[in-house]
Amino acid sequence: MIQNFVDWLVYQLFGLSADTHLGMAVNFFFYDTIKILILLFLISTLMGIINAYFPIDRLRHYLTTHKLFGLQYFFASLFGAITPFCSCSSIPLFIGFVKGGIPLGVTFAYLITSPLVNEVAVAMFAGTFGLRITVIYVVSGILLGMIGGFVLGRLKLEPYLSDWVRQIQQNANTDSAVWEKEKTPFMKRLPAIMQGAWDIVRGVLLYIIIGIALGAVMHGYVPEGFFEQYLSKSHWYAVPISVILAVPMYANAAGIVPVIEVFVAKGIPIGTALAFMMAVVGLSFPEATLLKKVMTWKLIGIFFGVIALFIILSGYLFNSIL
Repeated sequence: MIQNFVDWLVYQLFGLSADTHLGMAVNFFFYDTIKILILLFLISTLMGIINAYFPIDRLRHYLTTHKLFGLQYFFASLFGAITPFCSCSSIPLFIGFVKGGIPLGVTFAYLITSPLVNEVAVAMFAGTFGLRITVIYVVSGILLGMIGGFVLGRLKLEPYLSDWVRQIQQNANTDSAVWEKEKTPFMKRLPAIMQGAWDIVRGVLLYIIIGIALGAVMHGYVPEGFFEQYLSKSHWYAVPISVILAVPMYANAAGIVPVIEVFVAKGIPIGTALAFMMAVVGLSFPEATLLKKVMTWKLIGIFFGVIALFIILSGYLFNSIL
């Protein structure tokens, strides 16, 4: 429905052509902006309701004081794998987790896996590369989320969350305590919950617009074949170069699978191509722009650095076994 509306807006009302770079970029911008704003408002409202009724402090205490032997990271990664979101679309739910006080390492496990693995991309991957490579990719995506979340969680990075998200956490906890004490009925809580959700949307609106605009430019104007010339030779540094070149890009896993098929057909090693794919969907400038409202630049740098390192190692591993 959103796509139909955006197609009408861009191609009929604005009169742009779907065959031009400008038309594709503008269509991409409006579609992703509308989609992410709706997701952010709905998820923020849902998390507000959960925070109002669910003992989130008890859950947070349980996760931080009990030894779950890594299962919390597994379930967060698995949840990321079954949600059909790209990296920017995953951020609203990530904000909801952080707002609810879920341990940062667990939220990172979700944020890492969600854009890497989804059912549409898995189906396309199986049809393109076969079952064996698909299973390896899916398992590695979930493991990457688990290991990355565990490592980032152990680094104790909570002090590097932004003041904005800290204030949201404090407000949510304060409201929940007052409502619980006064036994406030749901219909009287709902306006405050929706106002809180709207405040979150308003707070990140500029970052969403900037981030999606960057992604739209990359989506519409990067020349076809631009990256292939840098990845076609099997040099030892091809894998890290593929990750570096992928970061300015922005696409979901389903959208990048056909590109990876072309890469492999032109002789690019499968591990190098998969590392490029992981970096495109899991790390991007638009994602960093959106995350800036939630994290300091130092935390964003640590997050990107750790995940980029794991993706590079995965690329070398894929090249050696596939």
